[in-house]
Amino acid sequence: QVQLVESGGGMVQTGGSLRLSCATSGRTFSNYPMGWFRQAPEKEREFVAAITRNGDKTYYADSVKGRFMISRDNAKNTMYLQMNSLKPEDTAVYYCAAREGGHVASVFTKSSLYDYWGQGTQVTVSS
Repeated sequence: QVQLVESGGGMVQTGGSLRLSCATSGRTFSNYPMGWFRQAPEKEREFVAAITRNGDKTYYADSVKGRFMISRDNAKNTMYLQMNSLKPEDTAVYYCAAREGGHVASVFTKSSLYDYWGQGTQVTVSS
């Protein structure tokens, strides 16, 4: 089992930037494809970005493409989400997630495919 802890959330103005971190502990981090999801009030949890086990392939939701960047440092057991040009509609609780297994070249965009979740970190973008 792996434990996930997000950090880096906060309040920024429109156009600002934040970097979220997802620190993991437990089993070998590089074994897990990872992803970021978010949930705004009264909305379904939605996919944001995903990354392969070794970090060589990434995938983004259309709503964040070109503004957000997902990355991971397997030596530090940590995943990141760099968020630039933030908009009020990016306001949500952001969750990191890890999946047991999967092909080394695979990314996963469905929340149901992930096995472990962090507690979430709030991101608020003011207009």
